[in-house]
Amino acid sequence: MEIDPGQNSMRENYKIMTGLVVPRPIAWISTLNESGATNLSPFSAFTFCSHKPPMLAISIGRKGGTTLKDTGHNILNSGEFVVNIVNSAALNAMHNSSAIVPPEVSEADALDLEQLPSSTVAPPRIAAAPASLECRLHMAIPLGEERNVLVIGEVLRFHIRDDLISDGKVETRALDPVARLGGPNYAGLGEVIRMPGATLPNGRS
Repeated sequence: MEIDPGQNSMRENYKIMTGLVVPRPIAWISTLNESGATNLSPFSAFTFCSHKPPMLAISIGRKGGTTLKDTGHNILNSGEFVVNIVNSAALNAMHNSSAIVPPEVSEADALDLEQLPSSTVAPPRIAAAPASLECRLHMAIPLGEERNVLVIGEVLRFHIRDDLISDGKVETRALDPVARLGGPNYAGLGEVIRMPGATLPNGRS
């Protein structure tokens, strides 16, 4: 089947993109609104984009195609946010934090989630997360006709549970990350396949 995205609606292309670009890591983002309440919401258009300094990129959409989602509004307003990593123990809370609520409602408070103070930014960390990354806004780039905003943040601090680090590397199995699939579907880590060094058929590596 060949599909011309130009003939599709935004929603139709969204379903295809989120079904094909899988699995996606989840950025469970905590921000503060103007009244100082914690906004907490998951985003799966998320990756790292720089190593020095370390930076993350998250695409944040608009509610009903018009108003920027609360997380994006708070980041642009304050310049600060925290990306909390989601494991299987936090799956239910993370999923429920995606409920559509007014901007003044704190999802973290409504879900009775313990919040921890950050070291360099005002938004708190989520205690249930096995790792959290304190970030400062580096750049915000509007994208496409829907005017999604690609938020790029510099990581100022890593907070990682002690048992997850060995020789400076993250123990992925112990991290137990959750990935987003298409629709309201998620996946665990599954089988981990370790490959040897890459080689081409002529023996070059």
